[in-house]
Amino acid sequence: MADLFIVATPIGNLEDISLRGIRVLKEVDIILCEDTRVTRKLLSRYDIKTPVLSYHQHSQLKKVNHIADLLEKGKNLALVSDSGTPGISDPGNKLIDFLVKKHNSLIGSGHNGLTIIPIPGCSALITAASISGFPMDKFTFLGFPPHKKKRNRFFEQLFHQLADLKHPIVFYESPHRIIKTLEEVSNKSQKFNLDPQVIVCRELTKKFETIYRGTINKVIKKIKDDKIKGEFTVIIN
Repeated sequence: MADLFIVATPIGNLEDISLRGIRVLKEVDIILCEDTRVTRKLLSRYDIKTPVLSYHQHSQLKKVNHIADLLEKGKNLALVSDSGTPGISDPGNKLIDFLVKKHNSLIGSGHNGLTIIPIPGCSALITAASISGFPMDKFTFLGFPPHKKKRNRFFEQLFHQLADLKHPIVFYESPHRIIKTLEEVSNKSQKFNLDPQVIVCRELTKKFETIYRGTINKVIKKIKDDKIKGEFTVIIN
């Protein structure tokens, strides 16, 4: 067996990858990535010549078994996502779960079986939390809100958690739905008689990084006045 490294990559600024991450990507036999075109931009920046193999949310069982076979043959692999830490709102967790169950291995076990090694680094979730100013010693992360039928229930549960747990809620959103989502948050705030403070982070670590702070309606107005672009991280306190 071999090692599988879970390597966090930059969420925008390519300078944010760690020295250890660069070394591992150079030393492994193959890099597993969501979109080979995106990953090659990072590899080119740091003159990393390692071959790449696509692995994403639509990869079939045949591809997953191929990855398992590579590890069984002693190939050291690195798993990366397009940006951030694999396994966080990312299909990497499914691959890890499959391999752990298949080989009954322990993370960082040091035995002769499969060893899964985390190489920490960027995460939009933690990056946003670090600048929020909210008490982030305890929070709930909800990933991306559902698109259709389960959406209303999602926001109902979100505000039940805000009211009951009394700690911040964090989730991601796309540029196409950010205004709709924040308006739903505003409506639910009125229903639950809450007036939460929010922070909305756009294009974190990139050239047009923007941080919006304040009441929900104030933030909605600011975002509507700007040209919407990039992924968003939202924290409601």
